[in-house]
Amino acid sequence: MLDMSKIRNIGISAHIDSGKTTLTERVLFYTQRIHRIHEVRGKDEVGATMDFMELERERGITIASAATYCEWDGHHVNIIDTPGHVDFTIEVERSLRVLDGAVLVLCGVAGVQSQSMTVDRQMRRYKVPRLAFINKLDRSGANPQKVCQQLREKLKHNAVLMQIPIGLENAHEGVIDLITMKALYFDGSSGEEIRIVEVPEELRHEAEAARETMLDEVSLFSDELTEAILEEKVTEDLVREAVRRGTISQELTPVFLGSAYKNKGVQPLLDAITRYLPSPLEVENTGVDLSNNEAPITLASDPNKPLIALAFKLEDGRYGQLTYLRVYQGRLAKGTSIINQRTKKRHKVGRLGRMHADQMQEIDEAFAGDIVAMFGIDCASGDTFTDESVQIAMSSMHVPAPVISLSIKPSDNKAHDNMGKALGRFVREDPTFHAGVDPESGETVISGMGELHLDVYVERMKREYNVVVETGAPQVAYREAISQRAEFNTTHKKQTGGSGQFGRVEGYVEPLDDGEFEFVNEVRGGAIPTEYIPSVEKGIRNSLDKGRLIGFPITGIRVVLTDGQSHTVDSSDMAFQAAGRKAFRDVYPKAKPVVLEPVMKLEVESPVEFQGAVLKTVMQRRGTVVGTTEEDGFCRLEAEVPLAEMFGYATDLRSCTQGKAEFTMEFARYVRVPADVRSELVKKYGPNSAQDDDE
Repeated sequence: MLDMSKIRNIGISAHIDSGKTTLTERVLFYTQRIHRIHEVRGKDEVGATMDFMELERERGITIASAATYCEWDGHHVNIIDTPGHVDFTIEVERSLRVLDGAVLVLCGVAGVQSQSMTVDRQMRRYKVPRLAFINKLDRSGANPQKVCQQLREKLKHNAVLMQIPIGLENAHEGVIDLITMKALYFDGSSGEEIRIVEVPEELRHEAEAARETMLDEVSLFSDELTEAILEEKVTEDLVREAVRRGTISQELTPVFLGSAYKNKGVQPLLDAITRYLPSPLEVENTGVDLSNNEAPITLASDPNKPLIALAFKLEDGRYGQLTYLRVYQGRLAKGTSIINQRTKKRHKVGRLGRMHADQMQEIDEAFAGDIVAMFGIDCASGDTFTDESVQIAMSSMHVPAPVISLSIKPSDNKAHDNMGKALGRFVREDPTFHAGVDPESGETVISGMGELHLDVYVERMKREYNVVVETGAPQVAYREAISQRAEFNTTHKKQTGGSGQFGRVEGYVEPLDDGEFEFVNEVRGGAIPTEYIPSVEKGIRNSLDKGRLIGFPITGIRVVLTDGQSHTVDSSDMAFQAAGRKAFRDVYPKAKPVVLEPVMKLEVESPVEFQGAVLKTVMQRRGTVVGTTEEDGFCRLEAEVPLAEMFGYATDLRSCTQGKAEFTMEFARYVRVPADVRSELVKKYGPNSAQDDDE
């Protein structure tokens, strides 16, 4: 069993192209998990270990988070490498949900970028302590001081440099550790030999000044260190203890430097991960007690207590469904029975393993604090597994709503079943990916976090399920309504040998402000027998499915039946249904029909400097601004925008805000379309020429 104080569950998160996957590759090499370094877009065409999906290697981006583990300095480190692209934000979200600490990687040239902000917000949401690693110091224009300043100003971190660089750009050779006051050089073909020497004379003054600053900041977290500074008896252990305290309380972000691509600064970062990030014992995890009105309950990272584990990610691997689990409490062994608290189903644990990208090492038992994978158990992302003695569920993770949709159809009928299988699997794996059939248009519609997100799933259908699909913008659910009161007096008469059909209905229609349809019976004196009143209503209801303006359903209408006439022989249920349909068809044009469109409530959050650009994107889309608020350098804009104008909005918003804005939208209400839009819609969908079946 692993010593829990020696376990570290960490994630590596950052903006796209900051070097997360490259850094993870070096970590695996120095911890001897792999024996050769492969680059993300390397000439050897192998690709980085953690980007094991064929699509990831082709595109040079991380799409799915991948888990691995390694040993460093007697510690067991579980690492999750997460995507940087905003479209795969759920991968970061669910990884941070189960991690105890994280490394925020920043580009030494670009500094704090849009996704750095998003990832930082996610870390705050799950209260994850973090270290920062400023990467790419070998690149032209690298400036770690500026990046550290951005960490303070843009992300409001108490960022403190624990190292200073020895040279930058082409001259970047190593780092000076401000705690030991030693210079570290990384020699050997892959930087595996660390040469520790005295600080070069030309950098001594700068290093001493930086150490003073560091000690000032760090001493706030330790009275012993403050005393030691005054007495000039500072020891390395005192400083490290204070840094650890500040990091775990999330009031301090230690900053480390290097260049993963050039193999510099990675081993000191590994030392920092084991020294400063918390073990499972130092993190408070909470769940809800299902047997006690979902009262919050604090879990103990104790292997001898009842089992509680969270399934945070699913994958369809070569061995069947693979479920990644974080064990929070208790132990999980092969052959034991566990219960899914959502479905209450009992499962038997077959195979357990530790994952190394797509490779697996089988194990017999896992304990509290560990991250493992199990096979062949059907569940959904976010399910909690326990043993039979408790009914506790972990609080679920934040799942952002999809922002973009596409309609898809298979290119041939044979592919239809496979498309269903693919969509079923993707929906189970990814809570931000939705698929369903639009009841009005009959189209299969997929929704997700961005165009790249959907593009990747369309591509995966082709590769993994051999399904080629055609994509298009989904149809907007327009509605028709009437704008004024109009009267009807209609007789339906049919005579064909034997008994005929007869029914007369009289009344009026008027707009209904609240609701879709209302039928009012005001017939007096039995002019229409009571049993035929529902028939009239049914006939009218059947006419509401397709309006005669653009062929969309009719809503917001009240029909009042005031009079009518029946025949003792020829009147029937069929006759009065037909009379209702005919009456509605006659009165509808007189009631001045209009077209309604769905309007969405839109919320955009962006840095204040882009407020004008965001406002412009809303105005260009026939939007109405409801209000704006500002706080902490961020501006939130609330607006109402027609859904028809929102296609492609995610891409436009990202391009005009350098990818730093996020938006959510939800349905607000239906409103009447302007005259020019109405005439375009009538032209596009044409008058509905369908004949009613009673003619």
